[in-house]
Amino acid sequence: MKKLLHIIATPRGEESSTLKVSNVFLDSFRNSHQDWVIEDFDLSKEELPSLTVKRVDGKYLLLSGKDLYGDMKVAWQDIIAEIERFLSADAVLISTPMWNFGIPYTLKHYIDVIVQPKYLFQYTATGVEGLAKGRKMAVITSRGSDYSSAETKGADFQEPYLRFVFGFAGITDITFINAEPMNMGEELQKKAIASAQEKARKLAPQF
Repeated sequence: MKKLLHIIATPRGEESSTLKVSNVFLDSFRNSHQDWVIEDFDLSKEELPSLTVKRVDGKYLLLSGKDLYGDMKVAWQDIIAEIERFLSADAVLISTPMWNFGIPYTLKHYIDVIVQPKYLFQYTATGVEGLAKGRKMAVITSRGSDYSSAETKGADFQEPYLRFVFGFAGITDITFINAEPMNMGEELQKKAIASAQEKARKLAPQF
């Protein structure tokens, strides 16, 4: 049975503009993928592993080409569990608002936990090899302003970062649906959400 992992990076629950779009995606996905399992992973409700000195030392050990051992391996158990949760998914949906032109700190924390050498990437004689290949990803965002124009696109540090970091891990089939603008009047907000919902409804069956 295949699995869609839904990573939720907004703490606002039913008030979230992002989730108003993501919920439409998920409804459409369920209708077209009845044999799939959907796992919600709400970053505001989960306690992610902290990156202590010992855990960071473990990362440098892996980068040197060695394996974890002893207390260091024990310290990495929670990190490995999160990596395995991510890699167990055949497709990934990320629901994230834009905060300060980028991503919420909880999502950055999650990325820092799972993007680890020997697990999501490795260095080879020809360069970096991503180890999460073969997965599709959809990212649904909501932004206060409109960052789609040539004049404002340079302030969008959300989409370029997420494309790069997950591309580094081997996921290159990534589709963004951006609901924007959210904070420039109620009429524009409603239109933006409706437009994003329609895109989400059409995208989901393609997964």
